[in-house]
Amino acid sequence: MKTVQQLENELAELKSDFIRIQGDVEKIETIGGNVAKAVEQLDALEKEIADVRNQLREALAET
Repeated sequence: MKTVQQLENELAELKSDFIRIQGDVEKIETIGGNVAKAVEQLDALEKEIADVRNQLREALAET
């Protein structure tokens, strides 16, 4: 099982990736491009963020 610090670091990285891809989506939309792939990545990141948050809650409850 990951430590609280590892989970917090992973969550920070995922959030950073999410923000970066969200910006990419806005740029792609501005030029009229296809955002489907980027939106899929955002959906996957949302699920991963939720999973890490749950793991973090569990880890904090154990301490």
